[in-house]
Amino acid sequence: MLFTYHAIDQDGHERDGTIEAPSQDIAVSALQRRNLIISSIASSEKHSLLDFDLPFFGRISNKDIVILSRQIATLFEAQVSALRIFRLLATEVENKQLAIILSTVGDDIQGGSPISKALARHPKVFSVFYVNMVRAGEESGRLSETFGYLADYLDRSYDLLSKAENALIYPVFVIGVFFAVMALMLTLVIPKISAVLVDSGQAVPVYTKIVISISNFLVHYGIFALIALIALGAYLWQLGKTESGKLVLDSLKLGVPYVGDLYKKLYLSRIADNFATMLLSGVSVVEALDITASVVGNAAYTVVVGEVGVDVKGGASISDAMSRHPEIPGIMVAMTKVGEETGELGKILTTLAKFYNREVSNAVDTLVGLIEPVMIVMLGLGVGTLLAAILLPIYNLAGAI
Repeated sequence: MLFTYHAIDQDGHERDGTIEAPSQDIAVSALQRRNLIISSIASSEKHSLLDFDLPFFGRISNKDIVILSRQIATLFEAQVSALRIFRLLATEVENKQLAIILSTVGDDIQGGSPISKALARHPKVFSVFYVNMVRAGEESGRLSETFGYLADYLDRSYDLLSKAENALIYPVFVIGVFFAVMALMLTLVIPKISAVLVDSGQAVPVYTKIVISISNFLVHYGIFALIALIALGAYLWQLGKTESGKLVLDSLKLGVPYVGDLYKKLYLSRIADNFATMLLSGVSVVEALDITASVVGNAAYTVVVGEVGVDVKGGASISDAMSRHPEIPGIMVAMTKVGEETGELGKILTTLAKFYNREVSNAVDTLVGLIEPVMIVMLGLGVGTLLAAILLPIYNLAGAI
């Protein structure tokens, strides 16, 4: 949003101008960091019925952050100053919301704030992992390398997660179509056909009675079943927002056959990659474990990594702490122990992350290859069984006439 302000500077001179910011509070904070005393500020944008932004279209995606991190890394390698980098990128990015945030970060840096502190003011865009990586780069004087690590990590993470999510879209779509077709047949087609059988007075097979009973239930009580499903979905959504509920749901997700194994490999890859990236950037082991626990993306593994961090703080080695948790496979424990003994833990974990990346990629490829034929067979069997249960008695009825 664009705001018009009237302010007084340090010399007592009145100043008028405009500033772009996501909200009035952020605009005021940005002006105060310029050592201005605000006397009035108001939005200068005029809105009509056709002039509005949808939150979905203004959101900042993971892909935006991947591209941004790569651009920052490239500019740092070119010896461009931090302030100029964020000012330049604020004018170049296509996402309007991200441009405003980058402009605000530039204002903070100009006011003397470290880059990590400026980024930390936008937690919805820059994660705890991201901010701590940048802070480590500032402390070690290797910001260029740090942003390079971040760009590479986000690239890998984005590609892997996108591939896993895209692989699950197709089966969910096919299953949804399957249940939609079955529901339409049971509520629109079967009742008309079953009426003929009922009126004929002919004895019908047990499986046909079952189909007719299901059809009658959906016709008379289907709306209540739909409401119950919506209520259950809303309950699970709210449950997922609580810590205990999220832990339960994430644990159940890991227990789903085949898909659960895919998710386990995905989270193990993320743990190894996060941990390795932070160690190679100069972050301490304890801090790296704490941050990895907060960004792993699964409550069950968050608890596991958090407990590993507590054990390490108590003096245990990383491999010994990991070995106490069955959720962490033996190969990860063994390779971590080798890394500790050789002093190359960061490189060992990077190798381990690549291994799990390949495992996830291969599992996704296998899943995609199996899904289409299996789903087509399931759809055919379901519809065929449904029709056979109704049409066979009708053929018998026609033959008896």
